[in-house]
Amino acid sequence: MTTEQPSKVIHVRNVGHEVSEPDLLQLFQPFGVINKLVMLRAKNQALLQMQDVPSAVSAMQFYANKQPTIRGRNVYVQFSSHQELTTVEQTTQGRVDEPNRILLVTIHHMLYPITVEVLHQVFSPHGYVEKVVTFQKSAGFQALIQFQSRQSAVAARNSLQGRNIYDGCCQLDIQFSNLEELQVNYNNERSRDFTNPSLPSEQKGRPSQPGYGDAGASYPSQINNVAAIAAAFGGNLPPGISGTNDRCTILASNLNPDRIDEDKLFNLFSLYGNIVRIKLLHSKPDHALVQMGDGFQAELAVHFLKGATLFGKRLEVNYSKYPNITMGPETHEYLNSNLNRFNRNAAKNYRYCCSPTKMIHLSTLPQDVTEEEIVSHLEEHGSIVNSKVFEMNGKKQALVLFENEEQATEALVCKHATPLADSMIRISFSQLQTI
Repeated sequence: MTTEQPSKVIHVRNVGHEVSEPDLLQLFQPFGVINKLVMLRAKNQALLQMQDVPSAVSAMQFYANKQPTIRGRNVYVQFSSHQELTTVEQTTQGRVDEPNRILLVTIHHMLYPITVEVLHQVFSPHGYVEKVVTFQKSAGFQALIQFQSRQSAVAARNSLQGRNIYDGCCQLDIQFSNLEELQVNYNNERSRDFTNPSLPSEQKGRPSQPGYGDAGASYPSQINNVAAIAAAFGGNLPPGISGTNDRCTILASNLNPDRIDEDKLFNLFSLYGNIVRIKLLHSKPDHALVQMGDGFQAELAVHFLKGATLFGKRLEVNYSKYPNITMGPETHEYLNSNLNRFNRNAAKNYRYCCSPTKMIHLSTLPQDVTEEEIVSHLEEHGSIVNSKVFEMNGKKQALVLFENEEQATEALVCKHATPLADSMIRISFSQLQTI
C-alpha cells in the first residue's frame, strides 16, 4: 500500500450491494472532509475523493493497520490512479449524469402528501433553494428543485439519493435535470419561487405549470408545513412546540468556555435538526451561535435544551437576533457534514427528540463489541448505574444509564461520532426509564 503514489482519491473494492453511500462516508469521515463519492455498482467498487492528500494518507495509514469492514464485509482500500474525480458521474443505470443545479426528484411509496414546503425543508440544508416545481407524471409524483449553485445540487443528491422523507415511505430518487432555468408563474403548494415572493397564487381553472405537467388535483393543496411536520410525530406536535417559528439561529450562553468547542455543541444540537454553522463568540467566551437547518428544528432545540446542564453550567438557549451566521475564519461549517442526523429518516429522528435524560442509546456499534468495552469508553463522564448490549435488525446497539442527566449529556457531547474499535458510534438520548 505504501508503494502507491498518494492521491486524495481512494479506490474501495469489495463493495457489496448492501453497502450504502452513508456506510462508506462513515468509514472515511473521521479523517477529513469528503468532496465526492462515486459508487461503481456494476464492479462492486467505489471511488471517494477526500478534500486533500494528507486526509487520504491518514485514512490509508489507519486502515493499513486495521481491516476496514462494513456490515460484516471486509472492504479493501488503495490510492486511486486518479488524482481528481471528474464531475461527470456514472449512475447505476449506466447513464452519464452531468451535474446541474436543477434536480429532478421522483418520490416512490408516497404515503403522505408532499408539498413544496416539505421539499424545501428536506433540500435547503444543502444550499440555497431558489425554485421548486411539483407535478404528476406517469412515473409518479415528481419535483424539479433549482439550487443557486451546482455544488449545492451535487451535495444534495449525494446526501439524499435513495433516502426516505418519512420513516419507511416517500423515497427520493434523484437525477440531474437537463433544464437550465425553471419557470415559475405562481407561488402556491405546487410551485414556489423563493427569489420572488410577490408572485400571485394560482388562477382558478389553469394548471400552474403547463410546461412541466399538471400538478393534478389528487394531492391536497392546503397541507402546510405544520401539518407535514406533525405527520412526522404521528399527527401531533409535542406539547409546547408550535411548528411555526421561522428563526433558524440560536444563541447558547452560560457555556463552560474551558470545556466546550464547536464539535461538542454540534453533537448536542444535532439531536434536534441539521446544523448549518456554529460560531463561538470570542468577545463572550461563554456564548455561541448555532444555525439550524430551519425554524422548526431551531424551535425543537430551544424547547428541549433550555435549562439543560453541561460541564457544570446551566445552559441558556434562546433565539438570536441574527437570521444566520456569516462565514468567516471563526465560523465552523457543518452544512455538508455526514454527521448531520436529519438527512436520513427525518421523521424517525423527530420522534426521538426529547430533553436530556439519564439514559443514552448507542448505535452503529462493532458487531463483536462487549459491555465492558462500552462502559470503559464512557465511564470517565460519570457513574454508570446500568448498561445493556442488544441486537436489533441484526445490528448491535446499547443502552447506558448514568446517575444523572448532566453525566449522560457530557458522555453524548464528548463521545458521539467517536471511533470504538472499527466503528464510528452514534449516541442519542433514550426516553426509556429503566434497562
